[in-house]
Amino acid sequence: MKARSPGAVLGLVLISVLIAIIFIAMCVDESCARGLFLPKLLLLLALAVWTVRACAALDGRPVYGLLTAALFGLWLLYFWQLLVTAYGVPRVLLPSPLLIVQAMAEGWTVLWGDFVQTVLKSVVTGWVLGCGLGFAVAVAIDRMPFLQRGLLPIASLTSTVPLVGVAPIAVMWFGFDWPSKAAVVVLMTFFPMLVSTLAGLKAAGKLERELMHSYAAGYWQTLLGLRLPSALPFIFGALKVNATLALIGAIVAEFFGSPTAGLGFRISTEAAKMHMPLVWGAIVVAALTGSLAYALLVQLERRFAFWHPSVRSR
Repeated sequence: MKARSPGAVLGLVLISVLIAIIFIAMCVDESCARGLFLPKLLLLLALAVWTVRACAALDGRPVYGLLTAALFGLWLLYFWQLLVTAYGVPRVLLPSPLLIVQAMAEGWTVLWGDFVQTVLKSVVTGWVLGCGLGFAVAVAIDRMPFLQRGLLPIASLTSTVPLVGVAPIAVMWFGFDWPSKAAVVVLMTFFPMLVSTLAGLKAAGKLERELMHSYAAGYWQTLLGLRLPSALPFIFGALKVNATLALIGAIVAEFFGSPTAGLGFRISTEAAKMHMPLVWGAIVVAALTGSLAYALLVQLERRFAFWHPSVRSR
């Protein structure tokens, strides 16, 4: 698709959104599932595809990329709301986005307490400790290669331990509060950081290392001046992967024992009470948290590893 004027594209997008709003206002019960509903739905789907493609074809500012992603998400929510309303899907099976937003607005104090318990305590603590420990062990193995034969096989075992098996043990060792969830997160994030850091430390070219050796640079000077900068893309890759793993691990660990707070606790208890809009609200909070953490790490990578070809090409 050829690039178009941003003003024209944004105007057409606004018009299409108004058309969609008028359509959903005229389609509020099961009666819209009859007659011409399916052809109209297909026309709306074609309109959605066109608007997203038109925004994706805009060149220049990074804001256009954010606009494309936001528009795609809004269209997805729109069709979700439309189909659930049109076909009368029970809220126990799949609540509509409006019901989820309403449940989040009514229970925002509860969800905020769950966010603090799961994310600010369990996830952040476990992520920092797990990534820091994996990085330190990787540097130790690189400095003393004989450790690779002993530590690396043992470290690899941490990636094979099933989460559903270690979570109850962590609860027995560290109690029902957030330290047991942080311990699970440490176990999940340790090995990815270890492997990525080791691979990154070996990424420096042979000629560059020989040049540092010709300057009589010691191990730590070479590490700080050459090898760690070369390893930054690998390290940031592990940080991004671990950000999502940490959130998943903490939420799943809360299923096996938790105080009266936490996203995992909220999902399990509200699902037992068939209060599905709040369950989806907790899922939305977790998804938004993971997305924001990933986006923040991407921006940090662009700032500190801007020189690397993998970052410059984005």
